[in-house]
Amino acid sequence: MHYIVYVDSLFFLNFIMNLYLLILVDHSMLRHVRIWRMLSGALAGAVCFLVPFWTGGPAFFRMAAGIVLGTAGMLCITFQVRSLGMFLKLLERLLLYSFGLGGALLVLIRYLPGGRAFWTGTLELLGAGGLGVLLLLKFRRGSDPGNSLCRAVLIRKGEKLAVTALMDSGNTLIEPVSGKSVSIVDRAVFDRLWGQERDTFRAIPYHSIGKRRGILEGYLLPELELETEGMVFRFTQVYIAVSNEEISGTENAEGESVKMIINPGLFAQGNGSRMKAAE
Repeated sequence: MHYIVYVDSLFFLNFIMNLYLLILVDHSMLRHVRIWRMLSGALAGAVCFLVPFWTGGPAFFRMAAGIVLGTAGMLCITFQVRSLGMFLKLLERLLLYSFGLGGALLVLIRYLPGGRAFWTGTLELLGAGGLGVLLLLKFRRGSDPGNSLCRAVLIRKGEKLAVTALMDSGNTLIEPVSGKSVSIVDRAVFDRLWGQERDTFRAIPYHSIGKRRGILEGYLLPELELETEGMVFRFTQVYIAVSNEEISGTENAEGESVKMIINPGLFAQGNGSRMKAAE
């Protein structure tokens, strides 16, 4: 029995499916990566998938080589992998979403009436895959709590201060000149890092319940590390606003008081960020 393989269709299908998976992995990493990196990673994976058609030898080894090279290329190019731990963490998430998306497509093909005839075309598979991505993203948003705790390390002039932080979607503070996201720290945290020294501050306008509007002092923090989702994100030149009121009590963090409120927009902006696996 002979099969006709249309390499162009196979390449295009693999490229788009790779992009779907990278979008899901990136979303689980709080939307850290720019789209051009995901496109480059998806393209590398699609090219490596064609390795079995270019080389000789047993089919199993050719297929295995294409999968291994494609997977490694996708992750390393997209997420700029710097350590084995980071690669394994990303690989875990890629495999999880691969099985989830593959399982959804299998259900469509095998169990829906007319599924084998309708859902096996290239465009139909891509459409079904896109629908699966939207459903998985919606499920993830629905399952994530509105607020999540993380560990923050504030770094200034060689001094490091680790605190419990709250990732809060309700924090939408923006530094008005640069347009960068602003996180909030407790006055005690600020005093420990800055001491008696005071830099020129920026006025950060805010609105809150019970007080129509106000101004917070904003300062530029040289480095910030956030540990969340099993990964460590490092940001440079981050704006922080100083709160003179207590941010939260100890009941919110199992005996540890929350001393910082993170603006999730920090991840979307990048701010010269780097990512690694948590040790």
